[in-house]
Amino acid sequence: MTKRCPAVAIIGPTAVGKTELSLDLARLLGAEVISVDSRQVYRYMDVGTDKISPVVRREIPHHGIDVADPDETFTVAAFVEMAEAAARRIRGRGRVPLFVGGTPFYYNALFRGVLNLNLPADPRTRERLEEAAATEGAEALHRMLASVDAATAARLHPNDVRRVSRALEIYELTGRAPSELYAEGEKSHPSMDVLYIGLNRPRAELFENIATRVRQQFASGYPEEVAWLIEHGFDERFPSMQGFGYRELAAWRRGTMTMEEALEGDVRRTKAFCRRQMTWFGKFEPVLWYDTSALSGRELRTRIFEEMSKHLEG
Repeated sequence: MTKRCPAVAIIGPTAVGKTELSLDLARLLGAEVISVDSRQVYRYMDVGTDKISPVVRREIPHHGIDVADPDETFTVAAFVEMAEAAARRIRGRGRVPLFVGGTPFYYNALFRGVLNLNLPADPRTRERLEEAAATEGAEALHRMLASVDAATAARLHPNDVRRVSRALEIYELTGRAPSELYAEGEKSHPSMDVLYIGLNRPRAELFENIATRVRQQFASGYPEEVAWLIEHGFDERFPSMQGFGYRELAAWRRGTMTMEEALEGDVRRTKAFCRRQMTWFGKFEPVLWYDTSALSGRELRTRIFEEMSKHLEG
């Protein structure tokens, strides 16, 4: 059996400090960052996704950022292909690939194998289902899914029309519940042996950081960014614009929500996402967890650098 290449990744909830630490470690390791973030893949969406500045990206190359337009659907299959190719090129230049981000599904796909990457799709079926949600209500569509696939319905929020529609689309095209297809699907064989470095801190501090960051984003061009996107046709029709913050500011732009309501909605949804992240990341292994509030920045960097170096040396 071919030996898998050692890999290191920094995981943890949003606003825990992954980015700042990753830059310090990249400098120490001679690494380039591969972003594991389902929002930063989209061009023109910079403020709301907290992208690294172009100046820093010239110092430390980042891969997986700005690879799709907001009206494209960037699949997990596309992410895996991109990330594996980037890792090979980085190693080929004698440098270290460092995976950083907070999208658990991407990590699972890359390091544990992907289930059913090529399930059938039909845009017309999906459009019809989404129209049904618009006319009959999102909950009606969710009930329809629950009647054919209770497991998937239990996992998806009724307001998540995009994923509910996709699940029903798969059911209509295959005649089988998506949860069954995923359970039966064969896994790929990942080429990398990953060590996860997990960052966490008390939830109250995380939530305070989230609120502070959202306020900073709103004061730093976030509303203007969303207005520009809508003016150029990148509107709420597309999955990229359904993310927290973008959806609320799109409503503000349409006049159906005040700026304060949009800000509060962004904070609330980001906190909920933070809680889900920790549930998902709690199942990852092997992980070395660090409480970033309990260690000085220098001590944190030193400990993690040592662990990463040992893993990479095999």
